[in-house]
Amino acid sequence: MEKTTQSKSVCLYFTQGRCNKMKDKNHLKAYSHGFPDLDTESFDLKNVQPQQFDFFLVLDLEGSVSILEFPVLMIDAKTLKHVDFFHRFVRPTDIEMGEERKKEYVEQHYGQFGMSRVWHETAIPFKKVIQQFEDWLSTHQVWANKSGGHLNKGAFITCGNWDIKTKIPEQYKVAGMQLPPYFMEWINLKDVYLNFYKKKATGMVPMMKLLQMPLVGNHHLGIDDTTNIARVLQHLIIDGSVLQITGRRNSDGNVDFLFKNRIQNNYRQFSKRPRTMN
Repeated sequence: MEKTTQSKSVCLYFTQGRCNKMKDKNHLKAYSHGFPDLDTESFDLKNVQPQQFDFFLVLDLEGSVSILEFPVLMIDAKTLKHVDFFHRFVRPTDIEMGEERKKEYVEQHYGQFGMSRVWHETAIPFKKVIQQFEDWLSTHQVWANKSGGHLNKGAFITCGNWDIKTKIPEQYKVAGMQLPPYFMEWINLKDVYLNFYKKKATGMVPMMKLLQMPLVGNHHLGIDDTTNIARVLQHLIIDGSVLQITGRRNSDGNVDFLFKNRIQNNYRQFSKRPRTMN
């Protein structure tokens, strides 16, 4: 369907707005300072159907005990082009774990990528992440607190229900914050995939394998996973899928799953467990 033109890793200091090597030629040769080109120019759009949303916000959290990474990729629902991204590393509070456990937890997750240092130098508390995220949403006019706090013609895309059904509410509770209206519904791409292609895929990698799509970047690095999930999303839309909300939280906190046929095993949660150190 498409080819990726990504040839080098994205600078993770850049995604945090913290890169101080923009004049270093060797650094610029080694790292990208933009988002990977999703190559929309080569898409065949003859089967594309109108969507009920203007934007899709691809979200893929990292961290099971506590959120370590909060990446969101914004995709234009009409052109399928990348609009912008939001990416922050999240620092757990002392209530969640002490400093030694925190270091071990981060090393278990990011040490395999050689990215522990950038996490330690850029991670900020969850409450501050959400403040910056809401500013980012407002800049793109996708959300405004004064208009009720719901997304404006946008929808979150997740690979499973775990991110918004389970982990986001848990993190808000730990942070002493009230869950906002924009986190009350989402689109689980696994359920959309199952109902559209009539094939069961329990995660991002199985979906990509069935679509014969190569993996870009590092699996379980959130900013890379959002890219790959966005590519699966594009594939679905190009093939004619019309995306609908798959999960909605009620006022009592319970969740209604809106698709009769869905992936019910919570493979997502197991994939987020920290890896043991060798």
